[in-house]
Amino acid sequence: MRPALIAHSFLALAAFAGAADSLAAPEPAAPAAPIAAPQDKPYLGVIRLSIDATDTDRRIIRVHETIPVAGGEDLVLLYPQWLPGTHGPAGRVDRLAGLVITANGAPLAWTRDPVDVYAFHVRPPKDAATLDVDFQYLSPVSARVGGIEVSAELMTLEWPSLTLYPAGYFARQIAVEASVTLPEGWQFATALEQAPGGGPTTFRRVSLETLVDSPLYAGRYVARQDLDPSDPVPVHLDLFADRPELLEIKPPQLEAHRALVQQAYKLFGSRHYDHYDFLVTLSDHIGFKGLEHHRSSQDHTAVTYFSEWDKSITGRDLLPHEFVHSWNGKFRRPADLWTPNFNVPMRDSLLWVYEGQTQYWGKVLTARSGLWSRQQALDSLAQTAAYSQVNAGRTWRPLQDTADEAIIGSRGRGQSWISWQRSADYYEEGLLIWLDADTLIRELSHGERSLDDFARRFFGINDGSYIPVTYTFEDVVTALNEVQPYDWTAFLRARVDAVNPHPPLDGITRGGYKLVFNDTASEFYKSAEGRAKDTNLTFSIGLSVEGSGNIVSVLWDGPAFKAGLSQGVQILAVNGLAFNADRFKEAIKAAKTRTAPIELIVKDQDRFRIVRIDYHGGLRYPHLERDEPQPARLDEILAAKK
Repeated sequence: MRPALIAHSFLALAAFAGAADSLAAPEPAAPAAPIAAPQDKPYLGVIRLSIDATDTDRRIIRVHETIPVAGGEDLVLLYPQWLPGTHGPAGRVDRLAGLVITANGAPLAWTRDPVDVYAFHVRPPKDAATLDVDFQYLSPVSARVGGIEVSAELMTLEWPSLTLYPAGYFARQIAVEASVTLPEGWQFATALEQAPGGGPTTFRRVSLETLVDSPLYAGRYVARQDLDPSDPVPVHLDLFADRPELLEIKPPQLEAHRALVQQAYKLFGSRHYDHYDFLVTLSDHIGFKGLEHHRSSQDHTAVTYFSEWDKSITGRDLLPHEFVHSWNGKFRRPADLWTPNFNVPMRDSLLWVYEGQTQYWGKVLTARSGLWSRQQALDSLAQTAAYSQVNAGRTWRPLQDTADEAIIGSRGRGQSWISWQRSADYYEEGLLIWLDADTLIRELSHGERSLDDFARRFFGINDGSYIPVTYTFEDVVTALNEVQPYDWTAFLRARVDAVNPHPPLDGITRGGYKLVFNDTASEFYKSAEGRAKDTNLTFSIGLSVEGSGNIVSVLWDGPAFKAGLSQGVQILAVNGLAFNADRFKEAIKAAKTRTAPIELIVKDQDRFRIVRIDYHGGLRYPHLERDEPQPARLDEILAAKK
């Protein structure tokens, strides 16, 4: 076989050379012209975008675009950089390869902008009416390269990875007709509407803004569930799995997801889509991700989400969170997060509203819908509160500064000391702030009003409209005061802008509970450990460790930190015996009644050493305990709305 392969390769090279010779050499590229600022005016024609996604073995996605142009005028083509929902410059221009631009069949030279590497300069000839643009998007072939997007069974296509578009225009003013060729026999789902006709899957004309907001999922093993069968506005649960048996959903599971839709409607009193699709992967191969869109959401969850329901507790709030974003984040969004196109930088100042309040409502709706029991919701909140309590980074870094984390550090990736550096704390600490606000409104109004009233007043406006409405800090304060008069400016500024050594746990106290610790892990805590595939001893000895003994994280200034341990060190032995997680926990329990330190043998790169941890507090796991003098406002918050 080898000689045949070599001969075939030479033939392919010869054919390629012949094709290259048939094209005239491109003229030298013109000097880079300034990149035009986006204008709110229609682009001069319709871009036709054709995607070939059939090469699943090598994860190569081939792109062809036909772009109308004004001949003789300099053109800048942009690759999307600042992507909605990511809050940062997440566009993967490093995966674009093989860029060829032609006009009237002749190749054109292009140059990458010397400052903005997402911009490509080209000058069409005077007689050119269109440009043909071809390139490949090299989707990761290994998790070492990045999150896997394509496997042998399914794929997640995101249009901003597959599009170059002209600078100088608002994204909503650029019309696109897109089509995709999928592997034979594969099914798909997307918020886009299919155009009539045969051949490749072709979609109706939309703006570039809508296209980017409408990812496409496809696969061999697909199932669709109707989550609102009696309503003319459909909501679907679109499942894409590694294996067909993973698609089975039991009646109680389906009913809980249907209840999610109804509880969201009761909360917001509106909807801002003509249909909605939860695009869900049940896969060990596709990288985990949750991302909001106006009429859909990307929900990458555990492969056993349905088949091992009792073990998937910690993943059940993903769909509610992304669903809430259709109201908070897509329809209503912070003014400085709205941009006219995908290459204007975003500013993240209000992410503690955008993500923080969404995190709050997502978990509340998870409980109200029955996706969580009340106890599971309380256990989730206990874990959030406990992490906030031991977060040493709050002693130097205000919450507002973490709002830029998506720009600074990609939400915690690559951080060695996350409890000191802080990461995207606007999610969970934002949740605690909005719980604080909710319980305060309930207390001040004697139970007559709540943050539910704010949600309906603020996010429930303009029922049926898809046009985004932006908001500012002052808009949030005004709406809160309309629900319950109070100094909300001071309330929010104190919690967001100031350095606060103590976490915002007043909402738990006012909600009728208190944070306590004991030596028994909750069902929720065990589920979180199973999902992370580690043993989480953060609240006792101050570290998390994998089954191999590799330390995943170390709590800043905790017992393990003070003993000299750090992320990446491997624990080989505990008190003279080979490491395993159960033995480690037993040693921590035993140390509670002894004076001797816990002794570890560890491997740090090529060095071995003995580490002694003088800790005698036993195992500690967070819980919420009922505080009887206070009304059980938290129970009221988590209860389903009638």
